[in-house]
Amino acid sequence: MLKFFLWLRYLRKKRIVLLSIAAVGLSVSMLVVVASLFTGFINAFEQSAVETIGDVVLAAPVRFEKYPLFIERLERLGVVEAATATLSAQGLIHLGKGNVRGVNIWGIEPVRRAKVTGFKGALLKQADSPGEPSFEIPGSDEKTGGFVGIGVLNEPDEKTDEYDFDAAAEMVGKEVVITTGAVIEEDSTSGGGRRFKRKMIKFTVADIVFTGVYDLDKRFVYLPIEKLQQTLYPNEKGLLADQIQMKLPPDTDAEVALAMIRGVWEDFADKELFWSLFLIRQTEINTARQMQSQYAAELRKQMGVLLAIFSVVSFGVFVLIFCIFYMIVSMKQKDIAIIKSCGASSYSVLCVFLGFGLSVGVVGSLAGLVLGYFVTKNVNVFEGWIRIIFGLKLWKSSVYMFSKIPNEIDLDWSLLFVLLAIIIAVVGSLIPAIIAAVTKPVDILRYE
Repeated sequence: MLKFFLWLRYLRKKRIVLLSIAAVGLSVSMLVVVASLFTGFINAFEQSAVETIGDVVLAAPVRFEKYPLFIERLERLGVVEAATATLSAQGLIHLGKGNVRGVNIWGIEPVRRAKVTGFKGALLKQADSPGEPSFEIPGSDEKTGGFVGIGVLNEPDEKTDEYDFDAAAEMVGKEVVITTGAVIEEDSTSGGGRRFKRKMIKFTVADIVFTGVYDLDKRFVYLPIEKLQQTLYPNEKGLLADQIQMKLPPDTDAEVALAMIRGVWEDFADKELFWSLFLIRQTEINTARQMQSQYAAELRKQMGVLLAIFSVVSFGVFVLIFCIFYMIVSMKQKDIAIIKSCGASSYSVLCVFLGFGLSVGVVGSLAGLVLGYFVTKNVNVFEGWIRIIFGLKLWKSSVYMFSKIPNEIDLDWSLLFVLLAIIIAVVGSLIPAIIAAVTKPVDILRYE
């Protein structure tokens, strides 16, 4: 009971102790914010890939046909929950006089794609509609519809980093033209060989795509896969694709699923496409996270370096606690002597000051955890205030990929920092506690 009384007394009476608590709290909050923002960015980066291309992607070295049969086999076997095909190309989109931009074109199946990815939620008009996403143009069955990334239509504002959604919405229903092309095989009557042939695709903007990922919103246009194939490869028989994007069932082991998908693909490519073993093995089958793993690994290295630097800076907390506790022990020699004279053992005195250090560590680290949580959760608000007050935009989607700063707290790192802060506080008070424990009351009281 005496120990708790002394802990509370010193915490309340010694204002300098508040300095050590503040130091612990600030160090913990700083590390929590840094780790949470980094891991939040990495998680958002990996999740954006899943939301865009699904859990698993099969990328063939050349385009192939009969993809509905391959998807049917995957779904019948239960390897995947849903799958969709993609046919890709590149081109120039003409949005008006003098307004021409390079884009990536994806021929997609909107209904199937919505089952594999979060595509429907990225559509401005159809996100909240009860039906399936569609390229259909109301009042016209003959026009070809298409989706355009919002960044293709306009750039985010330099000061606010926000898109003009009203201006983008005005493009819905308007016709635009894409100039693209394909390498075609000429018949023998034309001299044979291969040549590039330019193609034009006119379509009506059916909806605007806003994923929140700058590179995707700026570069991509989505068209019906059948229309893109008909334009680029009119002489090809069967339905063509160059990628199959898949969604795995919940709680599926990714490595097991990849092995099963590869087995189905090798059998399909051999017996249905009559591909050589070389082409079959050139097909890449990876999870979306594996495809982003190299970049994510580099980000984790940078996070490790930054945490190491801040940890070295936070080592000053250890020195500060040691100095404060040493000063307290030096000033409280009479109190220590009186406690020992009343029958307290050296071990009890040691426990008093170690407990005092523990109290500082617990209070400071918990305060730092709360502060770190508050800052992380409201980091976009703070960034907005800085922009309004100082006119300085710290976070730009064109630089950092996302329109908002990922602000999820990393619980694992946070608990680790709290634990380390408590340990450091106890270790910092250890030497002063030992000095207090070996103090001889007779010498001090005789002098007093």
